[in-house]
Amino acid sequence: MRTIADINDKINHHQAVVLTVEELKARVAEVGISQVAKEVDVITTGTFEPMESSGAILNLGHTDPPIKIRQCWLDGVAAYSGFGAVDLYIGATQVSESGEGEEVRERGGGHVIADLIAGKAITLRALGQVTDCYPRASFETTITRDTINQFYLFNPRNVYQNFIVGVNGGDRPLFTYLGPLQPRLGNAVYSNPGAISPLLNDPDLQAIGIGTRIFLGGGVGYVAWEGTQHFPMQKRLPNRTPIGPAATLALIGDAKQMDPAWVRGCYFRSYGPSLMLGVGIPLPVLSEAVVARCAVTDQELVAPIVDFSIPRRVRPTFGLISYAQLKSGRITIDGTLVRVAPLASIYLSRRVAEELKQWIREGRFLLTEPIAPLPGDRTFLPQDVWGARIGLE
Repeated sequence: MRTIADINDKINHHQAVVLTVEELKARVAEVGISQVAKEVDVITTGTFEPMESSGAILNLGHTDPPIKIRQCWLDGVAAYSGFGAVDLYIGATQVSESGEGEEVRERGGGHVIADLIAGKAITLRALGQVTDCYPRASFETTITRDTINQFYLFNPRNVYQNFIVGVNGGDRPLFTYLGPLQPRLGNAVYSNPGAISPLLNDPDLQAIGIGTRIFLGGGVGYVAWEGTQHFPMQKRLPNRTPIGPAATLALIGDAKQMDPAWVRGCYFRSYGPSLMLGVGIPLPVLSEAVVARCAVTDQELVAPIVDFSIPRRVRPTFGLISYAQLKSGRITIDGTLVRVAPLASIYLSRRVAEELKQWIREGRFLLTEPIAPLPGDRTFLPQDVWGARIGLE
């Protein structure tokens, strides 16, 4: 029907028809897939949720005399320095080493990243390995995003294609990456925003690939690679959507161009810090099949209910439940009515899709052709299996 070049030409001339994925689903219900495919050029998706496998690369520029940094702290949060002399990587979940007590440990790498994006000043303390070409032993200063060279997010795992619902069937509260889970099925938490989530609208990764241009943290980013724990071979429903955690993306983007509204440090009680991140992905309507995939509803998407009270890698489940039921706010598990809440912000996920739609309509965001597909044959390898195979257990 169209090519990426055709769509970009319409974007440049402010003629592209762009709908958010929610608007698309409503339109399909009115006039059908074929008609919508004729009308629409681009569909925008979005999510705003914690993405703990995130981080930032910074280049400080050389000091005089030069230093080869081997230990470094940004506002008391350790940054990895084991590559270039003044290159650093700070992870979103790294915990502050400054001060004492739970209040201090509520600050971590995600907060440092968000503060830098917001233009705030960050203290830096570095220790160096003294060599003939790097004679300086230590360095302390204050940095901002404008006083360093490169500052970009490089996130190993973002935008899970589906995830789980967490519950606690035990007799004490549990503090998890989904937040607090109350005992005896006191609550349930799900993290994926469901039918508006990017990868659930492209289940076989036919529109999204390496090189896809995206909305990342309020700026422009790209799909850099498959994400860690990428598991496209997850079991799937007849509509091709997975029944649990499946594909993931590695993302990259210039943090200096990002908006602090879409990158926020956060903290999970008694678990640790993380990073809330807005990601939006455009889906070009190159065929009716694109619209058909995006027409999937929350009633047609499911996630497994997982009991965190069992401290094992593979935990028991209470079966599958639809996102429509999850979004109702109450679900029934073994005859017990359980209140349920999303970890992702549904409201802000919609806002991401709306903002990306506006960028495209204004001609500020062009689509890219993926330079390579994401792999569809990755299995999930638990570490204990390898230990057993080589005789370590």
